[in-house]
Amino acid sequence: MVTTQQAGGAGAPPDRLGELARIKEETREGTNPAATERQHAKGKLTARERIDLLLDKGSFSEVEGLRRHRATGFGLEDKRPYTDGVVTGWGEVDGRTVFVYAHDFRIFGGALGEAHAQKIHKVMDMAIAAGAPLVSLNDGAGARIQEGVSALAGYGGIFQRNTKASGVIPQISVMLGPCAGGAAYSPALTDFVFAVRDISQMFITGPDVVQAVTGEEVTQNGLGGADVHAGVSGVAHFVYDDEETCLAEVRYLLSLLPSNNRELPPDVHSEDSEDRHCDALLDTVPADGNRSYDIREVIAEITDDGDYMEVHAGWAPNLVVALARLGGQVVGIVANQPAAMAGVLDIKASEKGARFVQFCDAFNIPLVTLVDVPGFLPGVDQEHQGIIRRGAKLLYAYCNATVPRISVVLRKAYGGAYIVMDSRSIGVDIALAWPTNEIAVMGAEGAANVVFRREIAAADDPEAMRRQKIDEYKTELVHPYYAAERGLVDDVIDPRETRSALIRCLSMLRTKDAALPRRKHGNPPQ
Repeated sequence: MVTTQQAGGAGAPPDRLGELARIKEETREGTNPAATERQHAKGKLTARERIDLLLDKGSFSEVEGLRRHRATGFGLEDKRPYTDGVVTGWGEVDGRTVFVYAHDFRIFGGALGEAHAQKIHKVMDMAIAAGAPLVSLNDGAGARIQEGVSALAGYGGIFQRNTKASGVIPQISVMLGPCAGGAAYSPALTDFVFAVRDISQMFITGPDVVQAVTGEEVTQNGLGGADVHAGVSGVAHFVYDDEETCLAEVRYLLSLLPSNNRELPPDVHSEDSEDRHCDALLDTVPADGNRSYDIREVIAEITDDGDYMEVHAGWAPNLVVALARLGGQVVGIVANQPAAMAGVLDIKASEKGARFVQFCDAFNIPLVTLVDVPGFLPGVDQEHQGIIRRGAKLLYAYCNATVPRISVVLRKAYGGAYIVMDSRSIGVDIALAWPTNEIAVMGAEGAANVVFRREIAAADDPEAMRRQKIDEYKTELVHPYYAAERGLVDDVIDPRETRSALIRCLSMLRTKDAALPRRKHGNPPQ
């Protein structure tokens, strides 16, 4: 009798199985234990440790784990580690498919070469084809200099795929080490950027180049650290103190997002009653429009279990944007923040809001806008830096959005800023207001000074006349039912019923079907 092995069948000799086991072990553990120790000594996890924290336990499937580069010269032919410095594959987060790639700083400092780039290209293509989110765990030293232009071309392929995937699948970048030069543009093309203090740095030109060219002395963290990008540049949306917390928050963000632009975000049942009265709002928001309050307390009061995820919390704080749930349904919240700059709109706030509105619209997330805005920030700097074109970004984003849109005017809503904050005239589906609303071209004080300036100037007691005219203007044009009488507000509601009113409106709008005119794409203001 001839056995299967004698006939050249499918059986694998024991030595081959042993060899495979050794290679797989090498790809998992790395060839240099000292490199792992150095990574841990910096307070950093390894690529696989990060993937284990991000994904559900035991769900990771690796792609091209045995890939090695084919480059020669500069001693590269003698250094051909498996994975080529990047771990790629897919797994699950809360049972839903997520694709991931993670730079392995222990191998070539995580630098990108041709094979390294091709692995990333493959997993990005797989994510787009599967319609699943892509998370990049960035910890690399940029292009692999020894491979020359081939490495640069690899970055081009990544950028092209980032752009192709934009608005199709959620893309999340997690900065867990250095990211310099052209490499920094990939995170900038993604939807959200997470960073960790003390270990994350992003910059186009490093401190040495900056000093050589401009004479300015700055540290890596001072130039492009996590807090700089979270609070000054606006590049980072979230910042945390450690990797474990950061990756846990990435998981939470993914739980709020659909897998792709053809799906709705996942609903989650909440024990928080949809009809719960929000009595605390009466004390939270002062009736006096000149008194400040924290809009985040309003958001916490109306959302399911007071839970929400604020985006860009450290940048442009005069506008709050957040993801939350109302009646189990995910919503995007855009709200003026009276506790910062009185809630005015400026360049940064407009760009922050526009980007968030566009994201929500791309991924079928309804928009709830809480309005308490005294206007756009006046000033020479704002005008010279382009408040007209940059403020128009928020206006364009709202006008272009086809998802369900609901606005609530809490107090002030003055001038062009009222229009921009998703008013009836630019297409909001349902416009609500509290009895404390003041919807007008400007505040009564300023309006009276303009409209009645001659009467005030000619009066025996100008101050008494001014107060009289302010009251007259309020009575005629700024009373809480003026906009409702003209159909610009659908209903004036009791503040305590805000949560239940929003949930009812969202339920009604869930099947909204709106289409824009056929076009290749719009040309938003820059």
